Amino acid sequence: MTITAFIDEHYRHFNAAALRDAARAYRECLDSGAHMLVTLAGAMSTGELGRSLAEMIRQGKVHAICCTGANLEEDLFNLVAHHLYRRVPHYRDLTPDDEAALLEEGLARVTDTCIPEGDAIRVLEKAILPLWKAADQAGERHFPHEYFYRLIRDNALEVSPEADIKNSWLVAACEKNLPIFTPGWEDSTLGNIFAARVLDATLSSTMPVKVGPEIMLSVAKWYRERKTDARTPGFFQIGGGIAGDFPICVVPMLRYDLEEDTPVWSYFCQISDSTTSYGSYSGAEPNEKITWGKLGPETPKYIVESDASIVAPLIFAYVLGW
Repeated sequence: MTITAFIDEHYRHFNAAALRDAARAYRECLDSGAHMLVTLAGAMSTGELGRSLAEMIRQGKVHAICCTGANLEEDLFNLVAHHLYRRVPHYRDLTPDDEAALLEEGLARVTDTCIPEGDAIRVLEKAILPLWKAADQAGERHFPHEYFYRLIRDNALEVSPEADIKNSWLVAACEKNLPIFTPGWEDSTLGNIFAARVLDATLSSTMPVKVGPEIMLSVAKWYRERKTDARTPGFFQIGGGIAGDFPICVVPMLRYDLEEDTPVWSYFCQISDSTTSYGSYSGAEPNEKITWGKLGPETPKYIVESDASIVAPLIFAYVLGW
């Protein structure tokens, strides 16, 4: 039985039915000719979501990505140092002293996975710093992902012997020249490193990297180019936070702040474990977005309240027909 057939047969009620319905509607959205924006929060890259997301990108099931700076860089961290990552399945049992010992070894923990700083973070820093410096000296400005694309296209990174390049969603995105929006990029390891290089005068200013409102303008450009299509883009949100909150605002910005005739997103699905009753926007029911002009009463809306590392690969497998 294929994954798709398994879901159709068994995922009929409750949260499972929400997963199946969201996956079916994702397919229908694409079949209608609409493009799809996927957002990545949390630690999806370290969780190796690229094993399914990369194929989604290659097969044209994803047309733009909005992600945190951590997800942008951690896909490449994993690509260059996969053989040196350490899994800590008993992470809930770690004491503060155990954590300090990991720090001493240069292992930065993300739940059950430790990233080797020297062989991942510093390797990428060494490769990307010359690109930042060259842009700084030439007065050029680029988005964060464009520097990563340059590293990939120049074959500037040595791939880990245990990594399979086909599992890198960033490499797949680079091959498609996919738009990537990275709000709050400075809140990432390489974003911190970039700021440090400005502070120590290695870089003359922050100008080489486009951030903040410029990224919102790029989202607006992407949406404007598609808002007159037969069906406007869909929105598939993994997790919450800035990765999801940032791009969905482009519609009310165009509608109310620019007073443009702009249709709402044509599809919405969020995988979330946040709780609405805590006042969390990330956990808000999709209907709340109607009051902000992001979605309409008729927009197909789904929320799957579960672990994204379980749910997202299943939905992607369904969309891919696996």
